[in-house]
Amino acid sequence: MAMDDKEALAQIQQMVKFILNEAKDKAQEIEARALEDFNIEKLKIVQQMKDKIRQEFDKKAKKLEVQRSIDRSTAINKARLRRIAAQEQVVNEVYAQSQKQLAAICSDSARYKELLVDLIVQGLLRLLEAEVIIRCREMDRQVVESILPAAAAKYSKILNDEAGLKKTVKLSIDKLGRYLPPPPSGDSSVPSW
Repeated sequence: MAMDDKEALAQIQQMVKFILNEAKDKAQEIEARALEDFNIEKLKIVQQMKDKIRQEFDKKAKKLEVQRSIDRSTAINKARLRRIAAQEQVVNEVYAQSQKQLAAICSDSARYKELLVDLIVQGLLRLLEAEVIIRCREMDRQVVESILPAAAAKYSKILNDEAGLKKTVKLSIDKLGRYLPPPPSGDSSVPSW
C-alpha cells in the first residue's frame, strides 16, 4: 500500500503541477490582456491629448492671427489719421496764406481789379457763352461794373490768340439785386472803395 501512497502522492503532485501551470498560463494570459488593454487605453489617452493640444494650438494660432490683423489694422488707421491730420494742417496753412495774400491784393485797388478781371475771364472761358450775367458782392458792384469792358476784351483776345476764334461776349451785372454774400464778419480783407 505504500506504493499506492507514493502513486497517490505523485498523482497529487502532478495534479498540483498541472493546476499551477494552468494558473500560471491563466495569469500570463490575464497579464497579457491587461497589458494590451493598458496599451490601447494609453494610446487612446495619448491621441486624445494630442488632439486637445492641436486644438489648443490651432485656437491660439487663430487668436494670434486675429490679434495681428487687429494690430495691423490699428497701425494702418493710425497712419491714415496722422496723414489726414498732416493734410489738414497743410490745407489750413495754405488757406491762411491765401487769406493773407488775398488781403494784400484787396488792399491794393489796381491788383484787386486785375484779380477780378482774371476771375471773370476764367469763368467766361469755361462757359463760352455769348451773353453772361455777373453776380458779385454788393460792395464790389461799382468795381466790377468798371472792369467788365476789360474782362470782355481780355476774353476775346485769349480766344483769338489761343483758338483762332473771333468771339465777343456781352457782360452785365445781375439787375435783380441778387448778390454774393459778403465776407464773414471781422474780415479785414474787404475792399472799401
